[in-house]
Amino acid sequence: MPQFSYKARKRTGEMVEGVLDAADRSAALVQIQRFGLFPMAVDVPRAGAAVETKSTSQSINLKAFLPPSIQAQLSQQRRPKLQELATFTTQLANLLNSGMALTVALTSMSHLQTKGIPASVSQSLKQEVTEGRSLSDAMARQPRIFSDLYINMVRAGESSGSLVQVLRRMATHFQQFADIQAKFKSAMIYPVMVICVGILLVIFFMTFMMPKFIEIFNGFNVELPLPTRILIGTSNVFTHWWWLAVPVILSIVVLFKRFQSSKAGGRKLDEWRMSAPVFGNVIKINLFGQFARTLGTLLQNGVPVLTALKITEQVIPNVLIKEAISNTRDAVTDGKTLAQPLARSKLFPQLMVDLVRIGEDTGDVPGALNNLADTYENELQIALRVMSDLIGPVLIIVMAIVVGFLLLSIFLPLFKLISSIH
Repeated sequence: MPQFSYKARKRTGEMVEGVLDAADRSAALVQIQRFGLFPMAVDVPRAGAAVETKSTSQSINLKAFLPPSIQAQLSQQRRPKLQELATFTTQLANLLNSGMALTVALTSMSHLQTKGIPASVSQSLKQEVTEGRSLSDAMARQPRIFSDLYINMVRAGESSGSLVQVLRRMATHFQQFADIQAKFKSAMIYPVMVICVGILLVIFFMTFMMPKFIEIFNGFNVELPLPTRILIGTSNVFTHWWWLAVPVILSIVVLFKRFQSSKAGGRKLDEWRMSAPVFGNVIKINLFGQFARTLGTLLQNGVPVLTALKITEQVIPNVLIKEAISNTRDAVTDGKTLAQPLARSKLFPQLMVDLVRIGEDTGDVPGALNNLADTYENELQIALRVMSDLIGPVLIIVMAIVVGFLLLSIFLPLFKLISSIH
């Protein structure tokens, strides 16, 4: 009977190691769990390395024999939304907190079927863990579902013996960002609807109503005013050249995508987003809050500072902030404090730099970053409310200008005709 060396943690968090005889990895895991231990790794000793290699190759071959349709579905699996990740993480944390072994909890997860995360994900995780891999290593094999942030935090929880607490913090982390996204989308619903309705009304007027007014204007023996001539020209474009709209729009979209994907173009767009009036303030507050929350959560759960900075750099969507984080990581590697390169970047507000410096002096950088994240999230709610309150009047003014121009263009020829009769 082969021997298996294992590493496991007691419920108190103490790490223990040992060797036991078992028929296979699954039997070894069952024995470890019967001891009241939480298995971290189960390996075949050097003498049994051939057995381990055989087991791994068999696992790979089995996956290769999946039907092409299933392989295609797996390869096209979309990334889950933040709310879906929060639900999945909360369910797993609750199951583990109830005293379930990890494999049993993952088996139960495969029956819960979280929206956006199919049951096959939990089944695959359970299979990997049963074969002796850690949960973080199993999650690393599914990068479209679990990000580097997720995997590293789980790995930190496994190392510290506080996996349940880490999962709960992660669930809170994802839920907070999901709430922010929902508030931003909610604030944009009204202006987007007003803009769409306004565009449709203008198109309807130019395409169907304006040609009738043009027939009336053609019967006038007077020179039409400039606004009317502009309106007639625009109406002719809508009426006779409408088919050009599709290629023009497609060309604009393609050119914009190319510009956005280029290094200089992406940087320029991010600069514009951050400097835009009202909207730029919302963008900056959201970015600073996301930076503080992500880095603080990683450091709080024991992820090394360089790894935490690298993961945070990958999470932040803004090129300017990415570059600042990369420079900060290089400076920390050279022995600098975290606050020094943040201040040198000229991007982060002085409040963040000062609180990070205080956190370094007191030895509680994660606490300082999480406090900053709470502050920015509160500011974001206020900024979103201000933006929503300002957008309404601005849209009303814009629509009033458009409607006023349409009415002026139509009534000016009538006034001119009346004045010529007298």
